[in-house]
This record gives sequence, structure tokens and C-alpha cells, in this order.
Amino acid sequence: MSRRLSRREFVTTTAAGAAVTAAVPTVSKAAETPGPAIIVPTGVRPVVIASANGNFHKNGGSKTCVETAFSLMTGGTDVLEALIAGVNIVELDPEDTSVGYGGLPNADGVVQLDSCCMHGPKKRAGGVAAIEGVRTPSKVAHAVMEYTDHHLLVGRGAQEFARNFGFPIEADLNTERSRKAWLEWKRQTDPKHYLRPQDRQQGARLDNQQILRRMIADGMTPPRHYWGTINCNGVNPRGEIAGVTTTSGLAWKIPGRVGDSPILGAGLYVDGTVGAAGSTGRGEANLFNLSSYLVVETMRQGKHPKDACLEALRRIRANTVEKRLRKPNGDPNFNVTFYAVNAKGEYAAVSLYGESDDERGWAGQTDGRRVRYAVCTEGGAATLPCEALIPGALQDV
Repeated sequence: MSRRLSRREFVTTTAAGAAVTAAVPTVSKAAETPGPAIIVPTGVRPVVIASANGNFHKNGGSKTCVETAFSLMTGGTDVLEALIAGVNIVELDPEDTSVGYGGLPNADGVVQLDSCCMHGPKKRAGGVAAIEGVRTPSKVAHAVMEYTDHHLLVGRGAQEFARNFGFPIEADLNTERSRKAWLEWKRQTDPKHYLRPQDRQQGARLDNQQILRRMIADGMTPPRHYWGTINCNGVNPRGEIAGVTTTSGLAWKIPGRVGDSPILGAGLYVDGTVGAAGSTGRGEANLFNLSSYLVVETMRQGKHPKDACLEALRRIRANTVEKRLRKPNGDPNFNVTFYAVNAKGEYAAVSLYGESDDERGWAGQTDGRRVRYAVCTEGGAATLPCEALIPGALQDV
């Protein structure tokens, strides 16, 4: 019969994990610093793949998410714990307003966070949705996996679970930046009550897309942060596979809205014998198709990660039939990107569209509009352009 872990034991275990993290040497520049020399089983190439913000934000430190995760997992840390330590950097960095602390809030001005994780060798998973007050929902998702018989906890229950396990609960995860962006959104959606001085004589309400475009033009929020998330998947030197996805969700969402990120098979799916896949972009499109599961199942058939991602994107394209979600030419008017890796360490990142105006300013991109992803191998970390299903840019008609 299993013994229930006490809070003291949990904190001790967590502290030990933190000590391992602190002991890893720092790296100054991701793309210039090779990873550690490692011995791998025949045919396995250790790798970490993530969305582009995984090789940009450092939260004041010297390493990015993918650098941290790769260094830890090739140094002996459990593959999932290494990936979670990586995404924690982005969750805690207030400069990324799409994840964790300082994430763009819901329509009521409350930051609600979602996350899930899957451990290939253990064949276990955990997730939280609409959790408030915890900066690192990925760590709570991991605790759900390790210490409960459940896969998903939501809302108040998820928060109480986190409190019981010693996670600090904060009254408000907004930063000055995220609150300022929310107030601007309120002024434009509810001008009768939240006045913007230059619009005192204007009573017309704008729709969300019009408001978003105006806020982007005014520099209130980076365009990609409206949809942003971080997915991070990895294969360690022993061929063990895991993945984690974490997000603050759609900006200004209806309170309680949950997208694909914490849902197994949608925002993330891992099979320890096949590979892992996760996504960023329009969560509703991914949820409807359970696309990450489809990517992994397609890899199970022997397809390369690139071809598996393309198959899932074709499914999304075919199932997008509502006029409001289609451009005049019939293609989707949104973007979705998949990040996949198989058990050999082969990887790919593929988007519906390889270019988008929304990418300007995202994860350090100062010019151009390429949709990009992050990867770290023995050769170091890099940010690379994604492959695409549909030629051209999202904004092309």
C-alpha cells in the first residue's frame, strides 16, 4: 500500500531538486555554447524542442528554457523534471506575457493559468486548468501527476491542492504591464465605464480583433502574446521522452475558458515508445482535432515528425468550415504550430503558415515575420524557422 507524502517530505524533495538545478554550469550564449559530451544508446540523439520563447527569455539568468532543460537532462536529471525546470524560466519571467507570472489576464482582469505534463517511461500525466495565484502551474501539474490518482484538477480545487503542497498562493499574478494592457482592453470594450481620454466622445464598441489590432499598433501588447504559450518536449540520452505545455491562455478570455494546453492529446501528448508532440496557436482548433495525439499516432506509423505535423495541420484545415474562421480564399484565418520529436531524437516544428505579421517582436525577432521554434542539441541552442503547410503569410488573402 502506497504511503501518502507529507508536506515536509514534499518540500524536502523539491529543495533537493532545486539544488540539482543550481549545480548545473551556466551558459552565456545559447547558439555559441556546445552542450556537454555524452554517451548515448545507438540511434538516440538527445534533444529539446520548444516554441520560440523557449530560446529567448532568461528571467535575469544566463540560460534559456531549452538550454536549461538540455543541460539538466543530459546531466542525469529526470527528463520531465528537466523540461519543467526549463519552462519555469519562462513562467517566472514577467517579460513573457503569454505564460505564468504577468500573463495577460481574462476578461475580469484575473490571470488564470493552464498546464499539463506527460512522462513517457512512467506512462503518467498531470494537469491543471484555470488555476489562479501560482506562478508555475507546470510544477503543480507535475505534483498532480506524482501525488494523485488524477490527470486534471481545475479552478479552486487546483489552487487548494497547490496550497496543500506548499506552493505560495498570491492574490494577483498581474504585473504593471499586464494590468495596463487589460485596462486598455476594458476602455475599448466598455467605453461608457472605462474611459480613454481621447475617446470620450466615442460610444461605439469594437470587436476583439479590432481592439487587438489597435493595441498592437499602440505598442500595448506584442501581437504573438495574444495567443502565446510554451510547449517543450525532450528525449534524453537514454531515449526517455517527456513533454510539458504551460500558458496563461487566450488574452481577455471568458473567465473559466480552457484551451488545448492542459488537455492530454490536444496541447500535449507523449508515448514513451514513439515520441512527443505539443502545440501553440488557436487552442479551439487543436482541441477539436486532438491534434497532438494525431501527431504521435502518425509517428507510430513510421512517419517523420515533419510529416506527422503536416498531417495534423491538414486535418485542422479540412475541419475549419465556419465562415468567421476562414479567409476569403477558404483557408483558416488563424495559425497553429506543432513541435514534435520521435524516439530517435528526430524533430520538427510545422505551422499552418510559416509567416505572420504577429511574429514581429515575438521572442526577440526584430525584423521579418517568420514563425520560429527553439531547439537544443549537443551542438548548442538555436532558434530556427518552422516548416509550413500553407505557402505565404497568415495575413495574405
